[in-house]
Amino acid sequence: MLQTFTEFKTSPELTQKLYDNSIIKNYKAGSVILEEESSIRSIPIIAKGSIRVIRTEEDGREIFLYYIKSGESCIMSFLGGMHNEASKVRAEVEEDAEILFLPIDKVMLFIKEYPEWLDYIFRLYHKRFEELLDVVNAMAFKKVDERLLHLLHKKAELTNSKTISITHEHLANELATARVVVSRLLKQLENNGVVELGRNKITIL
Repeated sequence: MLQTFTEFKTSPELTQKLYDNSIIKNYKAGSVILEEESSIRSIPIIAKGSIRVIRTEEDGREIFLYYIKSGESCIMSFLGGMHNEASKVRAEVEEDAEILFLPIDKVMLFIKEYPEWLDYIFRLYHKRFEELLDVVNAMAFKKVDERLLHLLHKKAELTNSKTISITHEHLANELATARVVVSRLLKQLENNGVVELGRNKITIL
């Protein structure tokens, strides 16, 4: 299990400290591990599985922001926890996950004791910033069909499978559009030989 965090291969002590000081929990796909406006007392570090991070607008529409994969954490949780602010995002389990919850006081202590930990946080921040720029760029300049196909490929890469188990409504929520729009575009992609549609599943050809 300790080999999950290859980011700290130069500091086995830090990896062991993460496990020794965290609470480890297992979640099924679809579980919510962090709600918007909730207090952040610990940060999640993904040992297995994956998480999707979402922002909800005032009108109830959801906007997908990014995925958190094995070995990664949520930079929004880092920032909110360190500044004693409520969560601005919701985190849901995409694939069955094992998650370490590291208390905020330990996060701050490790920053002082381990340069590798601070470097880990900065690299996560840089990666998430680039991903959020991609989201803004897609929302502003890309058509919905391009965004849909891009999302399907990201999900396929995440699960390492060409077949994605998901509903049209779920895709619509992540793209902040209507289900009928997603269904129409998926049908067009199927007619063009790009995907094959099944019951609550989509296969990229």
